[in-house]
Amino acid sequence: MSVTLFSPLTAVLGGVWALLLLATAVVWRLEPASAVNGELRPRVRSWWLIVVLCSLALTLSRTAALLFFTLVSFLALKEYLTLIPTRRADRRVLLWAYLSIPVQYFWIHIEWYGMFIIFIPVYLFLLLPVAMVLSGETQGHLRTAGSLHWGLMSMVFGLSHLAYLLVLPQAQYPHVSGAGLVLFLLLLTELNDVAQYCWGKGLGKHKISPTVSPNKTVEGFVGGVVTTVLLSVLLAPWLTPFSTVDALLAGALIAVAGFFGDLSLSALKRDLGIKDSGNLLPGHGGILDRVDSLTYTAPLFFHFIRYFYF
Repeated sequence: MSVTLFSPLTAVLGGVWALLLLATAVVWRLEPASAVNGELRPRVRSWWLIVVLCSLALTLSRTAALLFFTLVSFLALKEYLTLIPTRRADRRVLLWAYLSIPVQYFWIHIEWYGMFIIFIPVYLFLLLPVAMVLSGETQGHLRTAGSLHWGLMSMVFGLSHLAYLLVLPQAQYPHVSGAGLVLFLLLLTELNDVAQYCWGKGLGKHKISPTVSPNKTVEGFVGGVVTTVLLSVLLAPWLTPFSTVDALLAGALIAVAGFFGDLSLSALKRDLGIKDSGNLLPGHGGILDRVDSLTYTAPLFFHFIRYFYF
């Protein structure tokens, strides 16, 4: 993966940095003691950290990007496993779960799609319960097996589809790069979250799922979908091989999938009785609070683009 100084990827990244600089200037001009400022300042600081790390990963090399997403999956799974109940007898099983992360990303590194697509859904699905049985503990077996596999499917398998975009063969599309596809998905997923939040705050009246996420509204959802679809059409010529129709479909897919990914983690947090999954990213919560939408958008977008274009 090589990135030139003046490429569609660097141009779009430049736009992201400019937008973040503008947001920073606006937030810092607000009244320091205001409640809005107290909420937005830590959010913006965390966005700087996220944007800097993502920019470095996507522009340095393919290996750097793969290592970065390996770390993201590790942190997400670690955070998830600190939230759910686990048994003392399963410590060795949890070790195997962690070790599956570099193995899953190794399949991406060597571009072995066949093993990438079945390693966690098939082999770990079968092998981890065997390791649990060998520990001799049967109490809570079903709950633990289900919780662990759900975590691996979401935090490792789902997120790893984001990384596999880096190695899709792009020879037939000279202006397209794996890093550009990753940036397209990241931008639309995260800006969809922001757009749904802003539209919901400004116009939201009808709650869409009051028992799971009381702040989500029909107006916020619709506004987010429309915004994300428009951004998809705007960014697609720069970063993807999409036609206008496919850009519309991709934007709608990402917006709807991102909404349900967010809602799914909200249901998990309500079940566990917590507000945020952690405090790694001030203003946002934990890393799960930032990648929840990606656990849905990454696999769906990956298979959309692979089926139609690669």
